[in-house]
Amino acid sequence: MKFRKAVPGDEGLILTFIRELADYEGMLDQVVADEATLHTWIFEKGKAEVLFVLEGETEVGFALFFHNFSTFLGRAGLYLEDLYVRPECRGKGYGKALFRKLAQVALERGCGRMEWWCLDWNRPSIDFYTKGMGAEPMSDWTVYRLAGETLKQAANQP
Repeated sequence: MKFRKAVPGDEGLILTFIRELADYEGMLDQVVADEATLHTWIFEKGKAEVLFVLEGETEVGFALFFHNFSTFLGRAGLYLEDLYVRPECRGKGYGKALFRKLAQVALERGCGRMEWWCLDWNRPSIDFYTKGMGAEPMSDWTVYRLAGETLKQAANQP
């Protein structure tokens, strides 16, 4: 089992993994990302990073992550946006290895914590995070979002 960071030229592979994950989550119709956009935001602007897990020489999973910041801790955290392993490769330890690698990255960079969201219905992932990795759900917080038109409206309010 090996890992490798995404490099320019991997945009198509990243997009394929994003679409596979979105399909699994029943949200494929919401994917508007394209290779050019991924190139700009990941490689030119450096706003996210991608780590692949490989079986032999083939990428079988990915994690897309970036840094956030905790004012209470006074330091950055690692935010995991997506972690996905292809269905035919699940149960072989790739997800756990990828997750552990991200935890190592967080510690190497001095991050105070690692966070992510998980869909309420995704019992296999919830079990993986809580039982397999020891993560604790945050029960006192609600996620809010502004996007698209509501984001524009909020930005233009007097």
